[in-house]
Amino acid sequence: MTLGIDIGGTTIGLGLVQDGKITKKVSVPSFPAGATMEQTLDYLASQIAAILPAEATKIGIGVPSVVDVEKGIVYEATNIPSWQEVHIKENLEARFPVTVSVNNDANCFAMGAYAAYPKEQKPEVLVGITLGTGVGIGIIDRGRLFGGANCGAGELGCLPFRSGILEDYCSKKFFESRSLSSLETAQAAEKGDSKALALFDELGANLGELLCAVLFAYDPSHIAFGGGVAYNYPYFRKAMEEYVKKNFPYHNTVDRLKIDVFTGGDVLVTGAALI
Repeated sequence: MTLGIDIGGTTIGLGLVQDGKITKKVSVPSFPAGATMEQTLDYLASQIAAILPAEATKIGIGVPSVVDVEKGIVYEATNIPSWQEVHIKENLEARFPVTVSVNNDANCFAMGAYAAYPKEQKPEVLVGITLGTGVGIGIIDRGRLFGGANCGAGELGCLPFRSGILEDYCSKKFFESRSLSSLETAQAAEKGDSKALALFDELGANLGELLCAVLFAYDPSHIAFGGGVAYNYPYFRKAMEEYVKKNFPYHNTVDRLKIDVFTGGDVLVTGAALI
């Protein structure tokens, strides 16, 4: 049995995973604002102690950051100011009699999404894309996670784009730049509001540009979307697909591509348990 942990900016999800399925899960508030690194580690350890059974053999943790996977060191974690260099593997292994693995949260999402496909339908090459506060990308090549030399192989969201970077135009930041939220825009789109629908069309075209970059870089057979913005997939799907079909030069690649959506925290927690 493994404990999978998804550390987010607002919540921390913890789930016990047995044979690829979550048997128990809890969600707690993330670290208090202004907490020191020591305080955050004490808080995390207390949450682990509350759920970790004696028979557990491993803890897997996903974090929004670049990670030294071998040493379990987290660097400059997004939305956790005190986590500039955290030796989380060493710290938690000193507290609990289990092995601890740490990886980027987008890689964990990709692992969880890959695990969700039936055995006979496993993707040859899967790119998992999380659309939340930013854009995260994880790559699974024939069942194996590819993270690059520094756990940063999928950071296409940081590519220069227009007046910023790609994730500025493909995540919640896109709506925030208009003084809106993705949730309220979706609520307006559900009521048929033309401005909201047009905004999702614009988002879809931006995501089409991101997908073209993904196709050029990794040539995936499958793409899996997750994260809060992915709940709005029905509103941006058409514009995104139209952009890719019009602008990606290899039509056979586009015709063969399969796109799926995995929302909710279970995929991340399961993926963290599998790293």
